[in-house]
Amino acid sequence: MTIREKILIVEDEKSIAHFISTILTTNGYETILAKTGTEAMTMLSSHCPDLVILDLGLPDMDGIEVLRSLRGWSSLPVVVVSARTHENDKVEALDLGADDYLTKPFGTAELLARVRTAIRHTRTTSPTGEIAQRGTYSVGEMVIDYNKHQVLVRGENVRLTLSEFRIVALLGKFAGKVLTYDYIIKELWGPRAGGDNQILRVNMANIRRKIEKNPAEPEYLFTEVGVGYRMAENPSGE
Repeated sequence: MTIREKILIVEDEKSIAHFISTILTTNGYETILAKTGTEAMTMLSSHCPDLVILDLGLPDMDGIEVLRSLRGWSSLPVVVVSARTHENDKVEALDLGADDYLTKPFGTAELLARVRTAIRHTRTTSPTGEIAQRGTYSVGEMVIDYNKHQVLVRGENVRLTLSEFRIVALLGKFAGKVLTYDYIIKELWGPRAGGDNQILRVNMANIRRKIEKNPAEPEYLFTEVGVGYRMAENPSGE
């Protein structure tokens, strides 16, 4: 018998909750619903879901508080879905540990892709959060070789510097997920690194010149303006 992933939908608007639930159940997931933050916190411990889809505008509390409380004791994947489009809201949710942030309205394919990515990360990410030191990650014509510390595009080594490789390696590990500027800086340059994004932007500009056919229209490294960067995900999940 196939085990279906259980997804907790935290959403107080009936039409949206029904829309999300229908998409997920049609695609093989089991869903449970919480209409308030209080109800969500109870169901998180009693139903043990595999993933949470979390709206921020709940009637009894801000969804950010649910996320903050959850991250105090669990690394359960969370995909935020919200009508809030301000960059600060996205950054706060991602910095608090949300795996992704989806702005309403959104399409069926996009929701399913974000859910698959978030669930897959729980199976493939090392518990220490260290960048993978073995194996490869490939998408399109690009291959990240973690063994040789190289990035190849169309079979050619693009000759990244150490800092450039570490950025690409980190984004490749979390392919499909937005990593905030602050997260990348602290992961690669330490918790005492300043919040100035300039060094990261300079490195990313150099990386794109080496990797992308057209840096202005990237295929592999995407900017979430004001938030961070995201690596393209391999559609096959490999």
